[in-house]
Amino acid sequence: MSDDGYPNVLIEGKEIPYDPEQLRKINEHPCYSKEACHKSGRMHLPVAPKCNIQCNYCVRDFDCVNESRPGVCSEVLKPEEAVKLVGEVLDKYPYIKVIGIAGPGDPLANEETFETLRLLKEEYPTPIKCLSTNGLLLPESLDRLIEYDVGNITVTLNAVDPAIGEKIYSFVEWEGKKLHGREAAEKLLSQQLKGIEMAVANKILVKINTVFIPGVNDYHIVDIAKKVGEMGVFTFNQIPVIPQYKFSDVTPPTPKEKREMQDKCSPFVRQMRHCQRCRSDAIGKLGEDIQDCIYQSRHAEE
Repeated sequence: MSDDGYPNVLIEGKEIPYDPEQLRKINEHPCYSKEACHKSGRMHLPVAPKCNIQCNYCVRDFDCVNESRPGVCSEVLKPEEAVKLVGEVLDKYPYIKVIGIAGPGDPLANEETFETLRLLKEEYPTPIKCLSTNGLLLPESLDRLIEYDVGNITVTLNAVDPAIGEKIYSFVEWEGKKLHGREAAEKLLSQQLKGIEMAVANKILVKINTVFIPGVNDYHIVDIAKKVGEMGVFTFNQIPVIPQYKFSDVTPPTPKEKREMQDKCSPFVRQMRHCQRCRSDAIGKLGEDIQDCIYQSRHAEE
């Protein structure tokens, strides 16, 4: 504990105390606190359709209301529409504590993300602001995220070895060029690690998502956990691969295999064990989504 009574976190060998605002961003965020997931909800704003990488497990369908997985939503909203919806939801569901942007593409590849965050800061400054990204543009975007009070960031990091990463990504778009193979994996990894380091240094709480892909990166996941634990990330989340696109013939890990991998990683970094693999337009508590009725009600009023 620090002299002020706040818990410490070990970052680069140094004990750094959490301040009260950081503690709020932990204790009220359902992904960062398994206790909060029973009492606090989140609202994802689907304002970011474009993506700058192609993962070999990813198929993004904007109109897939019966699926609960990242990268899908019923519709893409404009920033003004999204912020208006935030007001309507907060009025009816005060337990919503987190406003996040998680796609359906990569938020940092969409200028609409930053316009939405700007409007949220002006109109709804109190809810925790959260963002998920592949990390490619994180270093260049961090100043803007800090300006708009984004305090929680999730980075999907599937490998810390480019030789494994090149098996997972079809291409990476960088500075107007489409990179492939090892070059793509190296560029993405370099940017991810740089962005994570910068975020942690700026007291942003970082969660790492790793897609658990048997036969591709399963033997490497402990190495990822060790690396991000050393970097000072807050929590580590393993997501079983969904067999689709180029990995359609991959058998996902069983719940038992996932638990065993989490146990192997737990000495190195805190494990998130209650993930519900949220949609890009998810609203409500984890496992108690209410977005269908909200969007239906919205359309009925139009």
